[in-house]
Amino acid sequence: MTDSRTSWLAGELRERVALGDYGSSGALDSEAELGRRYDVSRVTVRRALEQLREEGLLASRKGAGWYVVAGASFGQSLALGTFQHAGSAVAEAGVPLARSVVEYGYGPTPVGAAHLLALPADAETLRVQTVRRAGATPLDVVTEWVPLELAAPVSRADAEDPGTWETLRRQGQAIAVVRQSIAATAATDRVADLLEVAAGTPVLLVRRLAVGPDDRPVALSEHRYLGHRFRLDVEFHGWPAADPPGVAPITEQEG
Repeated sequence: MTDSRTSWLAGELRERVALGDYGSSGALDSEAELGRRYDVSRVTVRRALEQLREEGLLASRKGAGWYVVAGASFGQSLALGTFQHAGSAVAEAGVPLARSVVEYGYGPTPVGAAHLLALPADAETLRVQTVRRAGATPLDVVTEWVPLELAAPVSRADAEDPGTWETLRRQGQAIAVVRQSIAATAATDRVADLLEVAAGTPVLLVRRLAVGPDDRPVALSEHRYLGHRFRLDVEFHGWPAADPPGVAPITEQEG
């Protein structure tokens, strides 16, 4: 029973960290207050907190209680009008971001990637897979595909620093549009190994397609972020004057 309550509380607190609910100070409530709020024993609270400490999300100081480790979670504003990337969110948190190449080579393109890149099903592309770390902890696994006619300037060293997309930009390749899709998924054995988590751990899949001014695809990337370390934020301004098609207004009686 205790183990299940500990896992449950750890999950609740992990979610709060991921959502950035602890603000700029990152300070959690006291262990006694957490116990009252979640109706669990002090032992359960301590075990849950220690579990998150082992995961690199929390730390404690004598006399100062528990707090969120800098860089434990990042929030990136969704690109509305101009493209933004996770590096900016990590930099704003004051945490170093490092990229290491784990795969680099030319070969057949997966059917889905070939379709998005407007390539024949049997076309070859440059495929690069990297792991990015925020501080000492993995943040995401990135897989990228670049059409052969654009891939020549991207060496393995370039893919690591400054990165594939930035190398293309520095070589004069303009990117007019970035199309982004977001989905929730689970870490495969390969991704889990690179992220140093258990297989099946929730990850946020963000797929980005870069398109040039001539409407030709330039590059495709798939980022698999640890679900508890990264989020995407968006802000909406105003409210439509009319209800969207197919949505009935809520009447005073229904409310």
